[in-house]
Amino acid sequence: MNGLTHLDQTGAARMVDVAGKAITAREAIATGRIAMSAEAAAAILAGAVKKGDVLATARIAGIMAAKRTAELIPLCHPLPLTRVTVELTPDGAGVTVTATAATEAQTGVEMEALTAVSTALLTLYDMAKALDRKMVIGEIRLLAKKGGKSGDWSA
Repeated sequence: MNGLTHLDQTGAARMVDVAGKAITAREAIATGRIAMSAEAAAAILAGAVKKGDVLATARIAGIMAAKRTAELIPLCHPLPLTRVTVELTPDGAGVTVTATAATEAQTGVEMEALTAVSTALLTLYDMAKALDRKMVIGEIRLLAKKGGKSGDWSA
């Protein structure tokens, strides 16, 4: 067809066969941001959001999402994650989320890191939407990856 790895010769979607690939240590780091009003950001920083601890909830949601990426993204392989961290950095205008996912497997963990960031950001929105419905989620991207056939990469 056209060299796309998730399509077979007829153009039908398929899961890539990684059986012949070596098991190696792999890591991916992703980031994203939610922008919000100063009032909403201050409430999150002060722990004054009625729904509870916004940052702790978003961290747990991101970790849980990374572990379930293969259930959410149709052609992703289920991976035995060895580590997932979700860092939340609040400031006066929003929260930046950075997630790191690691595994020892035959394929990378970029999607797990990106899924962790996306879900943490959506959780932040859900927890604070009563304070600011105009919040904007964006800037979700891969920052770096390590390991695998294609080697290391960083933005």
